[in-house]
Amino acid sequence: MNILDRRDFLTRLSLTTAALYLPNYGFSSLVKQEGFIDVEITHGRIRGARNEGVNVFKGIPYAGRTSGDRRFRSPAPLEHWTGIRETLQLGAPAIQPPRQNEPDPSEDCLFLNVWTPANDNKKRPVMFYSHGGGYVGGSGYSRSQDGSNLARNFDVVVVETNHRLGLLGFLYLDEIAGSEYQGSGNRGMLDIVEGLKWVNANISQFGGDPDNVMIFGESGGGGKTSCLYAMPDAAPYFNKASIESGPGVRMTSKENAAETTAMLLKELNISAKDWRKLLAVPALDLLSIQAKFPTVPPFIEKNNNNRRIGFGPVVDGEALPYHPFDPTASAISKNKPLLVGWNEDEYTFFAWQQKDTETFKLDFDGIQKKLEPRFGADTKKIIDTYRKSRPNASAPDIFVAISSITMMGLGSIEIAEKKSEQNGAPVYLYNFGYKSEMKVPGTDYQMGTPHAMDISFKFNNEVPPRDGSQPVASFFGGGRPERFAASHNFAELWTTFARTGKPAAKNAPEWSAYNLQTRPMMRIDTKCEVINNRYSEELAMWRSVGKL
Repeated sequence: MNILDRRDFLTRLSLTTAALYLPNYGFSSLVKQEGFIDVEITHGRIRGARNEGVNVFKGIPYAGRTSGDRRFRSPAPLEHWTGIRETLQLGAPAIQPPRQNEPDPSEDCLFLNVWTPANDNKKRPVMFYSHGGGYVGGSGYSRSQDGSNLARNFDVVVVETNHRLGLLGFLYLDEIAGSEYQGSGNRGMLDIVEGLKWVNANISQFGGDPDNVMIFGESGGGGKTSCLYAMPDAAPYFNKASIESGPGVRMTSKENAAETTAMLLKELNISAKDWRKLLAVPALDLLSIQAKFPTVPPFIEKNNNNRRIGFGPVVDGEALPYHPFDPTASAISKNKPLLVGWNEDEYTFFAWQQKDTETFKLDFDGIQKKLEPRFGADTKKIIDTYRKSRPNASAPDIFVAISSITMMGLGSIEIAEKKSEQNGAPVYLYNFGYKSEMKVPGTDYQMGTPHAMDISFKFNNEVPPRDGSQPVASFFGGGRPERFAASHNFAELWTTFARTGKPAAKNAPEWSAYNLQTRPMMRIDTKCEVINNRYSEELAMWRSVGKL
């Protein structure tokens, strides 16, 4: 294979990171700056800005250099600075295609952003978010995950990091490099741990409580949160977690990670004993080669014995000692409450992403043929079960339901079951179900509740404009004003969980912890409801075919 040129590379990678490059309409970028805020932190003084009642600090360095001789290694120590360092602009995201309205990507990317109602002595709950984009794209800032409304409307402190991604964040060198490179297969995860350590040391200066930290994340960020939940280095620095549409039950094995490394070295014509030559390969060339490898999904199916090559967290026995939720839930987080769940129509996002319009023209024979390569002899049983439980559903409806639950739902349920079996802190299972009227492009099929739509809702960024102007439609959420109520419900449930360890909202019923008897699930919408033993017939079938 030849190294892709930049244009081909950007085209291919965009298919795996499209959620992070959504058009920004629907989220106002006009804020009224009210002044500057100076704060003393561990390495010097910084200056942020107060915008519409929220203090915002962008591009704070939380660890040192990761380029040059620090590639694939722990960061260099962060150097102290003199004077006041302005933190008014975003820091560089990790190496990836250029991101809209952000600095050029860089190997030196260890920056974070903070949103707080005030830099006072209050002890607000801290919501520490890991972004999506698989393990290859994204950053600690996009319009949909702007933390201003959570901070302003719910009196919390929001923190989001940039951290190493892809090949530069997850290349497993432990077996061929020296001791300085131990943990290389989880370098991106260990960067996030450095961010948590920064929070522990500094967040009190931002009105946050270092002893009440919630980690959460969507898609790849859900997978990262799953890993943090099982990482000894992270354990002292958070108190509760939420895994959203990214159920990281299992991660990449050392064997598969070593195979990925061998394939990469072969592609570069570098022998294992000469691995140090990787340090001299330009980052863009590494990025181009990365695009030739399959992406690692947050959820790896049960009993999937296929090779899993690609770049993502590695069960290396040290940084990540074992799979986060296989065979059991992590013992080190037994006493930490957990939220986990998914969106009802995850697949429609991927249809949009892949320009799939043909699926929505299929009849039941057509969807059987489409599903058979994946499910083989079980395909008819699967479809028949869904047709029985959803008698009014069309063939595309059934395909979306099957694809959505197998992508993100079965893993979420597996996590809830294993956490419940621990008899430790509670776990709460949810479905997000608000239905957008937006159509899958090129079809008349409504998106419903696609993958990634939850981001703007749980960050309370589906709100009427603060200046009283006419609301505009958001990319996935659509234009109906009912979405504002669903967004408020979602955000209130999450911020209450951050504050107390139990999700609750004024307009939502009591949400009981998940258990193996009644199996309660909260369906989040304009009107929230708790549904016991939801999808019971379908889940019984998935268990019978070995998928749960």
